[in-house]
Amino acid sequence: MEALAKELVGLQPDLIVGQSTPSVRALLRETGTISIVFVTVADPVGSGFVASMARPGGNATGFSNFEPAMGGKWLELLREIKPDMARVALMSNPQTTVAGGTFYNRAFETAAAMLSIEPIAMPVRSDTEIEAALTALARQPRSGLVVTSDTFAVDNRELIVSLTAKYQLPAVYPFRFFAAIGGLVSYGINLRDQFPRAASYVDRSLRGGKPSDLPVQAPTKYELVINLKTAKALGIDIPPTLLARADEVIE
Repeated sequence: MEALAKELVGLQPDLIVGQSTPSVRALLRETGTISIVFVTVADPVGSGFVASMARPGGNATGFSNFEPAMGGKWLELLREIKPDMARVALMSNPQTTVAGGTFYNRAFETAAAMLSIEPIAMPVRSDTEIEAALTALARQPRSGLVVTSDTFAVDNRELIVSLTAKYQLPAVYPFRFFAAIGGLVSYGINLRDQFPRAASYVDRSLRGGKPSDLPVQAPTKYELVINLKTAKALGIDIPPTLLARADEVIE
């Protein structure tokens, strides 16, 4: 990403659209003058991309995709699906997840204490580490998994989903496409919503608007997707109340 950001900035475009925290970080290291509109960035203030959500103040603005409280919501969702859950691991890559992999930790640990669930930090940096970590987790009964939102997890989604199936681990994921390929359940933003919204900021910027004057916008649409085929394979009966709340049920 760093090499590509340098090459892209060297072309001197009027504006750049950046997707994900690592790519925007790389772009901002290369330019403080070219306008940047970002999407799917979890913590633009904490990452130093903007001064504040209301007044970005620099050459970047855009659309955030998650907030720290999601760490607790994912865990609560997993407990609702599997009430006898004893321990849950929070998987993230410290090199690609916002705040070094700790962005969701406080909410996750707070929810775990309230639900009497053992929280487990699961930092992984390679496919080999993913397999080793999930193998170790599966050895402990009544275990579950929460996969956080980052580019590393997205790139390794097929491996992660296949291993949770292999080891019979109930898991919650951040995006619909995890559930679409066999993940048990996903809860997160509607990614399709972010890019059309970003188009309006691109238009305003190209017409003379400054990113510093365009407030960063939070997500407006979340979606809950449940894969009933996977639930059946895991021997899990999804509560009817949860099915009624789902935006999509994959059968």
